[in-house]
Amino acid sequence: MQHVVITGLGPVSSIGIGIAAFSEALAGGRSGISPITSFDSSGFPHIHAGEVRNFRPETILRHLDPSAAGRSTLFAAAAARLAVEDAMLDLEALPSDEVGVVIGTTSGEPTIVEGMTAQLLAHGFGSVPGEMFRQSTADRLSHGVSEELGISGASITLGNACTASNAALGYAYDRLRNGDATVMVAGGADSVCRLMHAGFHRLGALAKDECSPFDLRRSGLLTAEGGSVLVLETLAHARARGAKPYAEVLGYAANCDAANIVSPDVASIARCMRTAHRNTSVTPSEIDYICAHGTGTRTNDLVEVRAIRDVFGDDMPPISSIKSMLGHTMGAASGFGAIASALAIANGILPPTINFTSSDPALGSIDPVANVSRRARVRIAQNNGFAFGGNNTILILGACV
Repeated sequence: MQHVVITGLGPVSSIGIGIAAFSEALAGGRSGISPITSFDSSGFPHIHAGEVRNFRPETILRHLDPSAAGRSTLFAAAAARLAVEDAMLDLEALPSDEVGVVIGTTSGEPTIVEGMTAQLLAHGFGSVPGEMFRQSTADRLSHGVSEELGISGASITLGNACTASNAALGYAYDRLRNGDATVMVAGGADSVCRLMHAGFHRLGALAKDECSPFDLRRSGLLTAEGGSVLVLETLAHARARGAKPYAEVLGYAANCDAANIVSPDVASIARCMRTAHRNTSVTPSEIDYICAHGTGTRTNDLVEVRAIRDVFGDDMPPISSIKSMLGHTMGAASGFGAIASALAIANGILPPTINFTSSDPALGSIDPVANVSRRARVRIAQNNGFAFGGNNTILILGACV
């Protein structure tokens, strides 16, 4: 069984594009929240989101034509290109079928689908260009990455909603661990859109202008977008080419509450954590940092902390939520969490939970790394990812030895 390491990080986010800008913003506690520009937000009481401003895919991509792809596909492909460059990986030196792609998403290409719907309603079915249909399917995200990188291995798109990136990373880990691939390019992507914004508004889950996870006054999440892609490869291959890994993927676990579609379950999440620990031969006391799902809604934060306490007891490690800076990037969210966790291990810096002003007694005593990043030795990090439908995926990363 192969050891699996992370050698490249490719963030395209509201706080920075590329690993240098992203890591600086993450450590600096920078907010990427701004008024929505990607659609007409008139009539919505809350009009802020984590949009990726100044995104120019033509400056990053080498092969994929930006005019032939939707926004989510462009996020995924650009993030993949950045991750490969960060890994200093020469893909031409590898047989293309030894490299695979797996991308997670919540909505796929919602802006394309919204455009098709508007065109259809206004002018009839025959008025919708065929190219819009070709760009609309969720499989275009992984296909776009494969096309951009020129690789012909497995190309998979997973739709596990807001835990999709963790699921993608777990799938990539399994393929590498079992010897089915040498390199995997894995992560997630999603776009800000009217449909998602309206849906969370109708659920009463949107905050007004800032996300405040674990805070007493937290009022909800903010929708966001971006691409979070990582390069995973076998340790043997990384060593052979002289690569310096950020972290090792120790393993993961996934389960499903199989109950309420939108309400998370403490026992099921706690069981997923215990399974992840058992799969990786890690004890709770060995985990130095938890990158929380931390959406900023009253219920989700409460359930997550209760599940963590159920597993860790009162001796919990620092728990921070980068959604306070990025917003909720849906299918890309746990990919950004994996990037933040890998950086915490490699650089010894815990990202903060910004917008934190007062503790919530209902959560008990926790350390949210409030407002300011912190130096710390992180040997093992736990990255939480949860989603509608009761989907839970926990990824465990460790320092390379």
